[in-house]
Amino acid sequence: MSLSEFEILNKIGEGAYSTVFKAQRYSDGQIYAIKKVGIQKLSDKEKKNALSEVRIMASIKHPNVISYKEAFFDEGEQSLCLIMEYANAGDLWQKIQNCIKRSTRLNEKIIWSIFIQITRGLKALHDLGVFHRDLKSANVFLNKDGGAKLGDMNVSKVSKDGFLRTQTGTPYYASPEVWKDEKYNNKSDIWSLGCVLYETLTLKPPFNGRDMEDLFNHVVTGRLDPIPKNYSKDLTLLTKLLLNTNASERPSCDEILELDIVKKHCTSFITTSRSSTLLEPIKIPKEIHLLSFTLPRPSYGDLEIAINSQKQMNYSKLGDHLTRDHNSLALNDRNSINQTVKLPKLKKQPYSKNQHYLIHKLIENSSDRIKRIREIYLSPSQMLLSPQNIKSVRSTVNKKSPVV
Repeated sequence: MSLSEFEILNKIGEGAYSTVFKAQRYSDGQIYAIKKVGIQKLSDKEKKNALSEVRIMASIKHPNVISYKEAFFDEGEQSLCLIMEYANAGDLWQKIQNCIKRSTRLNEKIIWSIFIQITRGLKALHDLGVFHRDLKSANVFLNKDGGAKLGDMNVSKVSKDGFLRTQTGTPYYASPEVWKDEKYNNKSDIWSLGCVLYETLTLKPPFNGRDMEDLFNHVVTGRLDPIPKNYSKDLTLLTKLLLNTNASERPSCDEILELDIVKKHCTSFITTSRSSTLLEPIKIPKEIHLLSFTLPRPSYGDLEIAINSQKQMNYSKLGDHLTRDHNSLALNDRNSINQTVKLPKLKKQPYSKNQHYLIHKLIENSSDRIKRIREIYLSPSQMLLSPQNIKSVRSTVNKKSPVV
């Protein structure tokens, strides 16, 4: 498929190398988010990050993680396009900003609901050895039915030995060990989870500063302003557990979900996740227009036409939409330029305009692929930590007063 298979409704986000659109897919009428990445303009490392996001999102199938739909290279736009599910209630950062404008606070039940769902989503990543590395309120996506989902895996990374060293993430949510340029594990994500929980309670990040040096000092010492007394002691205790400056003393996602103070709020949640398997790394072909052939297969659900040369194709989903007027269907899969499949003659049935469109588009544009992603309006601090600015801040602080 290509971008021509969508009606672009409006732009919902923009980054240095990517633009995100809300769009409607012609064939099923559903709303998706499309992230366009100008991949040819990226450095080799940035290309790997973009494809790593595709790999991770296509691997994880969990109700509390934004779901992958498809990825393809659009030759017309010369862009990597990522299609993912659309969160129809925005993100948690926007919800917090609305509370600030209205001088209100989030209901405790809503806070527990969001926290538990995001912890479950984070557990799904950690179970596959993936660190999110940029968990913040702007990357928690919400639906009108109360659902909360973790998204934006652009800097997420798979750990081979359980530890990473590269500094990345948003400064307000980065753990002390990241700030101090130490090796870190998935407990660094737990710190960020604690920052998000604190922010839902106080409507502000737990650590702030006049500049990066001041912020550094606040983070590594773990000094917190009090949580409003109208919230339960359980929430205060939980926040302090997560924001422990000693990474080894922070609980894992499994341990969090087993805490009595958390379990009593889990009764209304039913986990329906499917088993997830981490896909192989995506290789970048020498000729970029061949990128679509290396990307994971589509995952649209009931209307998905999965084209995969490694497995026998299932044509039953197409049968309901085809009549005896279409006795063969030309399909272009990832490894075969022109494969024709003979279909049995079927009894003619009425079908809708959308179904009629789907039939002809499958025949006319069988090589196209597609996909949708939800990206967020970033929080006020859009800057990511990097080895350069970490080193600069740390050296400045060490000259003035050593921080343990």
